[in-house]
Formats: sequence, C-alpha cells, structure tokens
Amino acid sequence: MTDNITFALIQRIATELAVAPQQIAAAVQLLDGGATVPFIARYRKEATGNLDDAQLRTLDTRLLYLRELEARRATILNSIEEQGKLTDTLRQAINAAESKQLLEDLYLPYKPKRRTRAQIAREAGLEPLAQALLADPTLDPQLEAERFVNAEQKVPDTKTALDGARDILTEQFAETAELLSQLRDYLWRQGIVSATVVEGNTQDEAEKFRDYYNYAQSIHKVPSHRALALFRGRSTGVLQIKLALDEALETQTPHPGEAMIAAQFGIEQRQRAADVWLASVCRWCWRVKVQPQLENELFTRLREQAEQDAIEVFARNLKALLLAAPAGPQAVIGLDPGLRTGVKVAVVDRTGKLLATDTIYPHEPRRDWDGALAKLARLAQATQASLVSIGNGTASRETDKLVTELMQRHPALKLQKLVVSEAGASVYSASEFAANEFPELDVSLRGAVSIARRLQDPLAELVKIDAKAIGVGQYQHDVNQRELARSLDAVVEDCVNAVGVDLNTASTALLARVSGLNSTLARNIVDYRDLNGPFAARTALKQVPRLGEKTFEQAAGFLRINGGENPLDQSAVHPEAYPVIERILAKLGQPITALIGKREILAKLTPNEFVDERFGLPTVRDILVELEKPGRDPRPEFKTAKFQEGIEKLGDLAPGMVLEGVVTNVAAFGAFIDIGVHQDGLVHVSAMSNRFIKDPHEILKVGQIVRVKVLEVDAKRQRIGLTMRLSDESQSAKSAPQAEAPRNPQRRERKPEPSGAMAAAFAKLKR
Repeated sequence: MTDNITFALIQRIATELAVAPQQIAAAVQLLDGGATVPFIARYRKEATGNLDDAQLRTLDTRLLYLRELEARRATILNSIEEQGKLTDTLRQAINAAESKQLLEDLYLPYKPKRRTRAQIAREAGLEPLAQALLADPTLDPQLEAERFVNAEQKVPDTKTALDGARDILTEQFAETAELLSQLRDYLWRQGIVSATVVEGNTQDEAEKFRDYYNYAQSIHKVPSHRALALFRGRSTGVLQIKLALDEALETQTPHPGEAMIAAQFGIEQRQRAADVWLASVCRWCWRVKVQPQLENELFTRLREQAEQDAIEVFARNLKALLLAAPAGPQAVIGLDPGLRTGVKVAVVDRTGKLLATDTIYPHEPRRDWDGALAKLARLAQATQASLVSIGNGTASRETDKLVTELMQRHPALKLQKLVVSEAGASVYSASEFAANEFPELDVSLRGAVSIARRLQDPLAELVKIDAKAIGVGQYQHDVNQRELARSLDAVVEDCVNAVGVDLNTASTALLARVSGLNSTLARNIVDYRDLNGPFAARTALKQVPRLGEKTFEQAAGFLRINGGENPLDQSAVHPEAYPVIERILAKLGQPITALIGKREILAKLTPNEFVDERFGLPTVRDILVELEKPGRDPRPEFKTAKFQEGIEKLGDLAPGMVLEGVVTNVAAFGAFIDIGVHQDGLVHVSAMSNRFIKDPHEILKVGQIVRVKVLEVDAKRQRIGLTMRLSDESQSAKSAPQAEAPRNPQRRERKPEPSGAMAAAFAKLKR
C-alpha cells in the first residue's frame, strides 16, 4: 500500500472519529508494529493524544475495512485495465468510491461473468438494433428488427430480434452504477418489508413466529431483533418475506422503479414509434433484473446491520458479565442442579482450590431431602464455606429451596446463596483445559467447580470458556461467526487487561488473554512457574522460553506480583516508567514504601516536574494515581440482590408488587430481570425511565441490582411484565410501546403485539 493511500485512510478515520490525523497516524503505526489495543490505550497516551480503548477498537475495525476496500480497488483497476477498458473517467470514479458497494457497482459491467442472454444477443449481432432504438425512438421497432432477422445467427423472426435487443438494454441499464445507487437509496427509504406464513409447517414451528404472520414495516425502521427473527423464520421455512413499496406506489403506472430507469436514459412517452417498446424494456429491467437484485442486496444490508447490532449487544453484555463484582477470597459451595442424575456438589477454598465433591439426590426420583441437607451442612462446616452458588439450569428452583431450608435449619453457618448462570459450565467440563486441571475428576462434577469459582472471580473463570458459550447474546447463532468471535475476543482482552492478572496464580487461560501473550506463551509461563517457583519480579519473565523484549513490553504492565522484590510490580505502572518514580523518590528523599498509598504526600506533588522527553503528563498522572492505590480493581463491590421472602414461584407474584432483582440480559428492546421466581421478567425499554431511552445499555448492564414493579403475570405463557417506573399502574398496556404511525392509509405497517412478542423474541434470545 502506498504512502498516499495510507495518508488517505488516516485522514478518513480521523474525520470519522473527530480527532487529529496525527493521533490516528501514531495509533496505526503502533498497531502495525504489533502493539495491542490495551497497551496503546494505557501506555502510549502521549503518542496517540489520549485515544481510549473504545476509539482504538473502532479505529482497528475501520482500518481493516478500509484496507480491504483499497485492496479490492486495486484488484478492480487491474482487472479493467487488463481488459483494455479503463478510461480516465472510470479510473477517477473507482478511485473516488468510498464503499465496497459502490466499487462493485462500478465494476459490474466489466466483471467476468457466465454467458448471459445479453452476450448471446450481442454475438447474434443485435447490439446495433438495441442502441439504435434507444438513441432514436422515432424508429419503428418492427421495421428495424426485420433488418436483423438471420436464421444462421439464430434470429428467425423480429420477435427474437427485439427480445435480444431488450436483453442487451436490460443488462446495460441494470449495470449503470449511478442508477443502481439511486434505486437502492429509494428502496431503502420507501421500501416495506412484509412477512407471511408458509403453509404446511407444524404447529410448534409456526408458533415461534406467530407474531410475524402479517408483519409489515419500513425496511430502514426494522429493529435488529425483529430483522433477525424474520430471517430466521425465512431460513426455517416458516415465513416468506419480500420487499415492496406502499400499495399506492406499487400500483402506479409506470411503477416508480420503471420511471427512474426511464429518466436515467431519457426515455419518455411522446407517442413516438419506439416509446412503448422502450417502456416495456424499462418494465422488464425493473421486474426481472433490478428489483430482485436490490431486494437481495437490501435484505443483506438489513441482515448485516442487525447482526452488527446483535454482536454489539453480545459484546456489551459479555463485558458487564466479565467485569461483574467478584465475591473474592471466600470458600464457596457450587451446586450444579439436576433431577434424576442428582445435584453435583463441589467445594472450593478461598483461592479456588478444589476441596471436596459429592452428589446429592434431594429431588425425584430418590427424594433424599434430609440426607442432602445433612451432607451440605457437614461440607459447609468442614470447609468453612460462606457462599453457596447455585446453577440456574434444570431443577434450579428446587435446589434453591433446598439451600433456603439449609440456611433456616443451620443459621450458625451464616451462609449466603446466589443463583448464577451456568451457561458454558458443560462446555468447560468437557474441555481440554478442564481435563488437564482435573484429570481424575468425573466430567459431571467439573461443572460444579466452575459454578463455584465463577462466583469468586467471574473474569478468571469465564475466560476458560469460549465466549460464545456464555449465552448473553441476541440471536448469536444467526450472526456472522467470524465477526462475532473477533468482537468477543476484543472484549475479553480489554476486560482481562483492565483488571490485571496475578502472575503467580493465574491460569493459562487467563494469561493467554494478557496483552502480547498467547496460549503457547501462557503455557510456557505456567511451566516455568511450576519448575522454578513463584516469580519474584516482573523482569524474571524474560527468562521464560520464547518471551522476548517486545512481548515483555506489551505484557509486563498488566501482570501483577504480590509480595515480590519490588512493590511497584504489584501495580499497573509499567517497568519502563520506573525511572519516573525513581526521580520522584529522589526529590522526596523517601523509599518507595513511604510513598505507596500515601495520598497526602502524593497530592502535594506537581506532575509537570517529572515530565521528560519520553514520559509526558498523561503518564505521570497515571503513575501518581496508581501509587495512591496500587493494583486497584475497577470492578464494583460484591453485592447480592435480596429476593423477597415468600416470593419463590410465578404463582406468588401479583401485579403491583415492588421487588429487588438482578439484570440477567440486556437487548435492544429491553432487559430481563431475575426476581427470584426462576422465570425472568421483561422490562421493555419504554418502561425503564420517565425519560426517553434509545438503548437499554444506557442505564442497565448485566449483573446490576434494580428495583422493579410487577405489571402483569401471564402464568399460561410463563411471562412476567415489569417496570422500573415504580409509579406505573399495574396494567400490561402501560409497559407496551406506542405503535408506529402508519406510513400510508393504503398500506398500514403491521408489527408484533408489543408485550407478548417482545417477550417471545427475548425468550428465543436466551436459549
């Protein structure tokens, strides 16, 4: 890629992010040099002008897209040039194209393709006929066509000749970039997506998409969750979807699409000999070629936008889950509920080390309730466990009752209980990592260990699981898996490095997510640690096989050593910046121990005094903040929701109740809240605040504790309608969003019923 192209990319990204080009140029240089986003965001603030991790992630994504765009541009230019058809005007248009779609539009007439009807017509010598009729509509099509009848060229009559001329003009019209762009924009603004049910499906299959049986909405207004539901319905054969205009526009003569094609080529109805024939060509072009092509393109655009929204929802939810408050160093009993196979029990000590496992059978068919209580009481007493972590799968409600009774019978144990998501626990159980960690432990018991540990430190435990298996995504199996994996990997990397990692206790899974490291280096670090004992200093990392200076630079600042040789090694201060602290200590005439944690001393320092050519004001300020509280954890304090006693199942709920709950999932249309009845309730986005909320993520995140009021309870459909506006009346209508006004009286937009459909859509999301 040339310097000119790189400069153009930098200018464009700078404009999009509203920052200076030199900031983007510095970040691009660092990224190209192998630096990670967390490293650049934290330790290269002077170079990038304080670009944060979110801006850097956007930059990284856009840089990839624009580089792919430039590579495609070069390929297209080379292809057309090899055909000898690259004019200066065309080259200028291709160089000016700012999107992949426009590039492909310009390339369409020159793109190698299978033999088309238009090519066959050209080979039969019909190109002059087509161009003559287009250029001079006063010519009589029948008379002109007679001159091109040629049996040897397989043109036996005038109809065949005119059909061939029509095919040539149709291809010409349909491959005109400017026209395609106009029609595409028009359809995106005016088009309506409609869905109808396909007969012949089973009742269960059809019921899932009941809310979309007679659905219609402007394509540019279709929310992401509805778009993905429509496409899923189409892929399963339950729904048929199409794109058209309002009925009033659709029935116009000529059709707006035909009229735009005619206008582009100066075709008018002035009662000339070829006018009617040319109008029929425009009609054929629209209905046979352009409209189906644009429908596919715009459905692709809608799907890609919906997928991107879904990926962003997944990423935000995953971040909230990974950065959830850790319970910290407490012994925990993990329970993986089950009925016939029993409840799997695992107890871990305050460091996460496995102490004991067992299986209890309090439920059907054995119903050994008292025996299960006795076992749990003995384990809690023997291990001094203070928390019980209950997986939220099958038999979770019954197991929660068991633990409630355990706490009532044995108050001296001072136990606390929480129901946690067990998503991904089975994936962990069967993973190679779990097999290496617990080679002798039965697979069924490994899940209970994961359930216990994810309460102690959600981040450290969940990184062992493929992020896609954690289950906080919206239609996650329907989206682009490559883009999903890329986005989730970035989230995990950002979270791990935001918190920092204890070099002497971290698992290979956690170390592998540290800036600059990978699974091989993580394994090498753990092997070195096992062989040589705990690391005493960060610099000892350089002794690890295959860990060079560049890797050390990227990783060192995010690795912590508690109780090491240098107190600074337990902080987020990068070793490269230790000389700054040495200058501070020299000025104060104090040892490092007299400075760490001493807010009153640090507050008196003037950061500008310690700035030099390498370390600017942002780095010095970060150092002083870190010295005040080394290795601070950005995650919130551990709290548990207090579920109301006596409210344990759906039947215990009544409209008007105000309860405390925990956010379990957030989507574009609302959030699910666990209120302790083993069936999450839905707060629609319109019921979250008295002010307008465009995106639920503005005010809610997974794991957040909230107060909600019960609006309605639908026991038959297992639905709970909730509101965060505690003054709302207990009527389901109050939580429903206002229906969108119809665009045209002839063709009203039809949407799913707000309450039930939203809940149904989100119920599918949580599977």
